[in-house]
Amino acid sequence: MKNAVAQSALAAGLYTAAVVAQTTCSNILVPAYSAPVVASGWQAQLVAGGLTKPRSIAFDSTGALLVVESGKGISRHRFTDNGGTCLFSNHSHMLVEMTTLNHGLALSDDGNTLYASSAEAVFAWTYDAKGASVSGQPRTLIANMSNSDLVTRTLLMSKKQNGTLLVSRGSAEQHSAQTEVVTSGLSQIRAFNLTNLTSNSKPYVFSNDGLVLGWGLRNSVGVGEHPVTGGIYAVENSVDGVQRNGKDVHENNPGEELNFFGYLNGTTTANQGKNFGYPHCFAVWEASEIPDNDGLGIGKQFAVLENSTLRDETCAEKYVPPVLGGRETAYVTFRGSFDRSSRRLPRGSIAFNAATGEPVAAADSNNALTDVLTQPRPHRLSGQVLQASRLAFDSAGRLWMSSDSTGEIYVLQRTGGGGWQVCAAPASGGGGSGGGAGSGNGNGNGGGNKNAAVGVDEGDDGICMERGGRSHSYL
Repeated sequence: MKNAVAQSALAAGLYTAAVVAQTTCSNILVPAYSAPVVASGWQAQLVAGGLTKPRSIAFDSTGALLVVESGKGISRHRFTDNGGTCLFSNHSHMLVEMTTLNHGLALSDDGNTLYASSAEAVFAWTYDAKGASVSGQPRTLIANMSNSDLVTRTLLMSKKQNGTLLVSRGSAEQHSAQTEVVTSGLSQIRAFNLTNLTSNSKPYVFSNDGLVLGWGLRNSVGVGEHPVTGGIYAVENSVDGVQRNGKDVHENNPGEELNFFGYLNGTTTANQGKNFGYPHCFAVWEASEIPDNDGLGIGKQFAVLENSTLRDETCAEKYVPPVLGGRETAYVTFRGSFDRSSRRLPRGSIAFNAATGEPVAAADSNNALTDVLTQPRPHRLSGQVLQASRLAFDSAGRLWMSSDSTGEIYVLQRTGGGGWQVCAAPASGGGGSGGGAGSGNGNGNGGGNKNAAVGVDEGDDGICMERGGRSHSYL
């Protein structure tokens, strides 16, 4: 999880959020820090503040916004909608008070079950969207996920396979060697069939149950399902302070990765269930800064410490490299990193091919990312830095973004180019839906056989995908 965009593919005609807000929209909220810059063809507005580390967000069937406030619980928010990005909060209340909740959020296809995660478990509540309430005690569906350091558990409810919940679990950094054993359950994305559970069932044990979609993943926070093909993609937050054969190369390496994990319908793919390299092999971003770099380039992996049993060739042979590859678009949040001298955040977009469901750019591309909203000169990590956490589209096609560092919610909308878009995962219903995740940073991306470096790594990545006109899923 390293840094900001290495070489940002900046859209022309940038201007600040204050400028793009409608002139008829009065009493707008103004950030206490330098306003983010919005790309031409977009407008953005701060619409909520004062939240406690807002992470995952989703819309219920009435259009209310649900927000995981890390260390507090789940809050529910209603807005007066004056069109465009001119919205005002008119009601907020705590839906679930539970201090162990820290990140993940999803809704069942019918919108009647609410899912959320702590570092240890995934919980479920019966949810009444019209009544704005949950009933009963939380039920534990998946357990035994506790570990140190990387403790967020991204949740994604599949729109293609009914009742299938994806859970991403990161590494215990100080015990990274454990990730080399798949039965440890660390550094993995697994899929769980919730339809097999009854009221008397014991919780799934993460390390024993479910379908392993991929392992050797340091921290894949941004997880999504292609709205047409059902392909599962994730953005991998790579390691901090990386060295190569004893030399510090962390400023521009490794790259964030866009990885592909196959499908949930039983279709056989080469990537599903495979190891993606962590903690031994990482995606190349700036090959010129890596010692002994013969044959290395964007889209390939390098070994952090070459020896008789581990070389760059070993990485290529044993592990799955990154894919990137409209006109569909994946929106990705980049949170920035303490581990790099400069950065640009928080988010941009990556084009996907509508016919193949794969990224347009090749795996060795270094300009696949187009900036949408950035904070060009943020202070070092503090309360004055906008750190994008998660994304969600509402039913009007507006893209919502949470920032946990500032306790805020932004809404963005296209003002030109592209059509109406809606991302309907993980939430469902007429009121809107969608979700992303958030960290990382980057520029590159990959194509190849569906895994790619997305850029210099930064933090948590969130992804949301639109389909040329309409879309209904997110990455």
